[in-house]
Amino acid sequence: MNAKMTTLSLILINATSLMMGSVALADPVELEIAAHRFTPAEIMVPANQKFQIKVTNHDETPAEFESHDLKVEKIVVPGGTVTVTAGPLKPGAYQFFDDYHPDDAKGVLTAKE
Repeated sequence: MNAKMTTLSLILINATSLMMGSVALADPVELEIAAHRFTPAEIMVPANQKFQIKVTNHDETPAEFESHDLKVEKIVVPGGTVTVTAGPLKPGAYQFFDDYHPDDAKGVLTAKE
């Protein structure tokens, strides 16, 4: 193989890897925390795809978006916003909660086909 063909082969391999590795994500699902509750308490995402959840904390105390099902744990400072990336998930229901207020702040994420 000559130098030009080797260079062209490497360029094609890198371009293919980039195209296969980059996944377009839909707009994030918006989730808010106020009065130690999630709004909405039920959210839906597409099954078998990566997704993002944008969590905004309107309370004056820290909150946490946590889910054992999703294997996610993110602290949200008062007045702050975090974005969580998860998935792809099989179709089904996945619980989430605020570890600081587990009795009040809970919700469910449903992955649908």
